[in-house]
Amino acid sequence: MEYIDTTKTCPDEPEKGFKASLKAFLFYLVQWTWGLPVNLIGGAAFLINTKIKKRRWQRFGYAYIVYIPWNAGGLSLGLFIFAKENHPKKNWTYNTRIHEYGHTWQCLLLGPLYYIVIALPSVIWCNFFAGYRKKNNVSYYALYCESWANAFGQKFAKMKMVPENTDRKLKK
Repeated sequence: MEYIDTTKTCPDEPEKGFKASLKAFLFYLVQWTWGLPVNLIGGAAFLINTKIKKRRWQRFGYAYIVYIPWNAGGLSLGLFIFAKENHPKKNWTYNTRIHEYGHTWQCLLLGPLYYIVIALPSVIWCNFFAGYRKKNNVSYYALYCESWANAFGQKFAKMKMVPENTDRKLKK
C-alpha cells in the first residue's frame, strides 16, 4: 500500500555534488534565457509580493511559491508560483503546489511559447468553462496543459497528488 503524506510541503532536498549543481545551473540558465519573458513577469510579481507586501513564500524544488490571500487557484509564471495557502478543501494546497510546479517545468521546455501553448488555454479553461465542467462533471485537469502539468509536477517534485474529491490521504 502506498501512502501520500499530504503534510509534506516541498520536494526532498536535491542531492549534493557536481552533478546536482550542474543540473540546477542548467535549469536556471534555461529559465532565465529561453524562459526569460515569463520569468521577468513572475520575478517582478514575486518581488512586489515578498518585499513590498511582505507575503510568506517558500522554496519548492527549483521554484518559489508565494502565498496570496485570494479566492483563485494557483498561477505559475516560470520559476514563480502564486497560490492560496489554506484552502478550505483539505488536499487543495498540497495538490496545487505540485500542479503549479509542473507548469514551471512546462515553461522550461516551451520558453516564450509557454504563453500560447499553456497559459492562454489554461486561463480560458479556468475562467470561461467552469460552468461547463461542473454541468458535465469534467475535471479541471482534463485539458491537455493541466494534465501535463500534473504529470510534470509529480515527476519532478517526486510527490504524488491526491486524486480529486478525496479528503483523505491516499492508500493504494
